[in-house]
Amino acid sequence: MKKEIREKFCELLGKDKVLFEEPMSSHTTFRIGGPAEVFLMPESYEQIRSALALCREEGVPYFVLGNGSNLLVSDSGYRGVIIQMDRNMGDIELKGTEIRACAGALLSSVAAAARKASLTGFEFAGGIPGTLGGAVVMNAGAYGGEMKDVLREVTVMTKEGDIRVIPSDRLELGYRTSIIKKTGYLVLEAVISLEKGDPQAIQEKTKELASKRTEKQPLDYPSAGSTFKRPEGYFAGKLIMDSGLRGFRVGGAQVSEKHCGFVINTGGATAKDVKELMDHVIRTVKEKYNITLEPEVKFLGEF
Repeated sequence: MKKEIREKFCELLGKDKVLFEEPMSSHTTFRIGGPAEVFLMPESYEQIRSALALCREEGVPYFVLGNGSNLLVSDSGYRGVIIQMDRNMGDIELKGTEIRACAGALLSSVAAAARKASLTGFEFAGGIPGTLGGAVVMNAGAYGGEMKDVLREVTVMTKEGDIRVIPSDRLELGYRTSIIKKTGYLVLEAVISLEKGDPQAIQEKTKELASKRTEKQPLDYPSAGSTFKRPEGYFAGKLIMDSGLRGFRVGGAQVSEKHCGFVINTGGATAKDVKELMDHVIRTVKEKYNITLEPEVKFLGEF
């Protein structure tokens, strides 16, 4: 990227909000990834709009980053602009039984705000290690709950910088997909609608789900969460386990022995290790059961 373009980003956001050759291993839950050419930390919608406009004018690719919890970044990094939404865009506001939160708000923080206000319906999301923006795009879910159950509306920015409010019934929310994912809109904020509940019951459900996660998921290792989407009528983890792949390793990447649906970084894993392991898992399950597993993890950069 030309020096002049880099300098323009500094002028738009301020030098303290722009990093160069920033290691993405510091910004993903996998703790894997080479350097991002430019790493932006905007703190207003206007700065986001300006950054998108500059990327468009200069033909520079960009990627919007939340908590980096569902992402595998190439070992060679990303030759383009990363726009980080979690650091400065995490405001949460309560009004009655509704919560309006910016895209960068952690799901755990939104769930904590709901719990504090004795609002029920968002307990399922409390342990998902992502941001509200990413959860909306992917229609994230866990333990029988999904974002589509609670979303009322989402405010997005188009690639052209226009701001639109989309009601939930027009979001086309499906299993790990939405109209936002299909169109490439950038989520700015969302409103979730909950119900008044019993504080003790909410607390107990929160503890129960947290206990299940600790018991069943390899939370003591870096990972990107569930590595593969759930095939209709099956569970990815069970298919992988029944294929004899529990504990299978490539370099520092391993199929978790605790939950075979997770690929973990046991230490020093590279993106190449993870990709090779995932490809092997997909081939093996296909050969054994004639079922094609689809990655739930997003890939960024060259593989």
